[in-house]
Amino acid sequence: MIDVFRKGKYMKLSSQEALKRLLDGNNRYTSQKSTHQNQTLERRKEIIKGQNPFAIILCCSDSRVPPEIIFDQGLGDIFVIRVAGNVIDTTVLASAEYAVEHLGVPLFLVLGHSKCGAVSSAVSNHEHTGNIGKLLDFIAPAVEKARNMTGDIIENAVIANIEIVLEKLKEESPIISEFAETGKLEIIGAYYDLESGNVDILK
Repeated sequence: MIDVFRKGKYMKLSSQEALKRLLDGNNRYTSQKSTHQNQTLERRKEIIKGQNPFAIILCCSDSRVPPEIIFDQGLGDIFVIRVAGNVIDTTVLASAEYAVEHLGVPLFLVLGHSKCGAVSSAVSNHEHTGNIGKLLDFIAPAVEKARNMTGDIIENAVIANIEIVLEKLKEESPIISEFAETGKLEIIGAYYDLESGNVDILK
């Protein structure tokens, strides 16, 4: 559970309450009823002394997937880590560990999305200059998994990539693993559809 400051009071949120807050926000977004909450001068002053985000969101850098907008959240609400293909490396893990261990965030959402450019590049397997190839190496296992599945290989690889990242979070971070095992943190995967704007939780 975590303390979240709202209108002069702190509210305790469980992981399920945090998830509901995100999904309710996404519903407002897709219904064109976004409230643009916590974006005022008052809110900015409220959080000067510290932050109490209720969810960590690891998502793609794609400009079409801004988490604060698609979940209708504001300043200080969510701890966002963005990297192409929503992959993890040591810097991503370090950022997540800070939010888990020092901020006590109860929910970790790994968000992939339709028509992901990073996943599409990994599927095409073209050579890339610079560091792009190194990033795509993180997605390669998901692509190989998707090649043995029926259906669209890119969409299957997006889902497989989310699932692999979920596994790696626990395997490569003792801190995240411990918090998850003791019930202090819930880690889930989700899929964002660019066309509908809907976020669906992976089962």
